[in-house]
Amino acid sequence: MSTAADDSQARLRRSVYALLIAASVGLMLGRILAVDDVGRSAIEEYAIQSRLGEFRKTLASRGLRDDDPEMASRLADEEARLRQRITMRRPFLSANDRSRWCAIRALVEPDMRVPGVPYAIDKVIQEANWDTIDMVKHDGHLYSSKPPLLPTLAAAPYWLIHRATGATLGSHPFAIGRALLVLFNVVPMVVAFVLLARLVEHLGTSDWGRVFVMAAAAFGTFLTTFAVVLNNHLPGAISALIALYAAVRIWRDDRRELVYFAVAGLFAAFAAANELPALSLLVLLGAALLWKAPRPTLVAYLPAALVVAAGFFGTNWIAHRSLRPPYMHRSKTDPADNWYRYEYERGGRTVKSYWQNPVGIDRGEPSPAVYVVHALVGHHGVFSLTPVWILTLAGLPLWLFQRRDRSLRELALFIAALSLVCVVFYLMRPQADRNYGGMTSGFRWVFWFAPMWLVGMLPAVDRMASRRWLRGVALVLLALSILSAAYPTWNPWTHPWLFDWFDHLGWARV
Repeated sequence: MSTAADDSQARLRRSVYALLIAASVGLMLGRILAVDDVGRSAIEEYAIQSRLGEFRKTLASRGLRDDDPEMASRLADEEARLRQRITMRRPFLSANDRSRWCAIRALVEPDMRVPGVPYAIDKVIQEANWDTIDMVKHDGHLYSSKPPLLPTLAAAPYWLIHRATGATLGSHPFAIGRALLVLFNVVPMVVAFVLLARLVEHLGTSDWGRVFVMAAAAFGTFLTTFAVVLNNHLPGAISALIALYAAVRIWRDDRRELVYFAVAGLFAAFAAANELPALSLLVLLGAALLWKAPRPTLVAYLPAALVVAAGFFGTNWIAHRSLRPPYMHRSKTDPADNWYRYEYERGGRTVKSYWQNPVGIDRGEPSPAVYVVHALVGHHGVFSLTPVWILTLAGLPLWLFQRRDRSLRELALFIAALSLVCVVFYLMRPQADRNYGGMTSGFRWVFWFAPMWLVGMLPAVDRMASRRWLRGVALVLLALSILSAAYPTWNPWTHPWLFDWFDHLGWARV
């Protein structure tokens, strides 16, 4: 039976969780409302001022002086005209997210559709500021290289906005883009924070440890960093967390309501639809639940997963007449099955696919050993950029080798096995894929593990809570993790601070 003191402590913890969540949400919203391609903004302003200077010289050659009212009026009119004509700014910060936005426009806007080819982006990429290198070509048309399920789902609210207002992402990119980012990223993150808080409250044993994990979730991972762009990592991580929450309710709390099995299957499958290696989560979780409770797993978990599978393969078939997503068409022996080698027309000139001759980090790291080092503890390192995960390495064995609670041992084994299998898969990729995720602020392939790793650090931080110096160590690790998450102040598609530092020292060259 809980005491009044226990209830009071629990209420206080929940209040602290709410404060941390509110602060994190506020930061994400602030960044989204200010999202802008800062580099292009500077170029745009430079172009406007240069042409305005030339116009001033032309007026001066006609006898107008700077203090002449007509000079001021003519300059104001010309500046207004130039600002309307020269538009380089955009809230879409990388070829990666623009690829998905292009697909969304092609699905929704009548003027951007290619008749009979609903996912083709041929017309979209002809518009100024809508270029992307993340596209493929087959059957004479260009397409986003991203699996089409996520853009299809994102197109639904955009269709409502377009039908209600007539506005488009082409005419109102900032207003519509920012609104959709709030809907796609921030709202699901709030759900994720709430569910994580429940898991932390349920599995943690100390006040300090529980609050620490929620602080790490709110500020110390790259999930909030990527809230300003449309990407697959946030929905992948959030889906993994929802599936984990439902699984814990089933496995540890012996809940047998079909809704928990359906939620686990639906979101484990959606995690796999966004992060291909998360297929291991879907399979391993399904096998565990089938052993634990066969009937509800077959009745609810499996059908829910099949719904996502139907959406994933169905949209892929409609888009490409293939069950394989575009990024799996990269054959080195069959030119017809390599959708990355192509030419296309844009702005009246012929352009070759970027992927025929990638540059910089996209060429891939030649040395597998160097790649492993930098992916784990180097300039893109999982543990060097976000050292808070060291606490997960310490925490999982504490659950794994304790004897009091079998369900905690099984949870630790699940997280550890899944992490090991997937991280080894990422590290064993061929050179073309050894690019650390491309131009990005972290080793983004593992971002979807963040919720599980946050849960896995609980036993370690609970142990550390009783010693001041250990709490200090944990806080240093958290501060360094927050540094890495905050370093890309306006664009997550930039190199990590460690890479920039290594480059400054001459240690990192791409």
